[in-house]
Amino acid sequence: QVQLVESGGGSVQAGGSLRLSCAASGSTYSHYCMGWFRQAPGKEREGVALIYTHGGVTYYSDSVKGRFTISQDNAKNTLALQMNSLKPEDTAMYYCAADPFPVIVPCSPVRSRYNYWGQGTQVTVSS
Repeated sequence: QVQLVESGGGSVQAGGSLRLSCAASGSTYSHYCMGWFRQAPGKEREGVALIYTHGGVTYYSDSVKGRFTISQDNAKNTLALQMNSLKPEDTAMYYCAADPFPVIVPCSPVRSRYNYWGQGTQVTVSS
């Protein structure tokens, strides 16, 4: 079992920045896919930034590539998402997720592959 807790959400004007964090605890695995999904009202949950913890290979959705950066600390037990040049379209609930048994690298953005989820943190970008 893995527990995930997000923090760092809030409200910001378009063009601004936010930094999200995810703290992981519980069962320990040598290899994880971990990262961030987001869901806006009326839309499906989508993978936006993912990292393979055994080596650091990353995945970004086309909509955030060049603006968001995912990273992990040396202990591989926390994640950060640096969000720059934010747009109103980035407004969503952001969820941290983990898959302890990844099958491909870069990590898959398919929601059903992720077994563990945080409670979410809201990001709101105003124009």
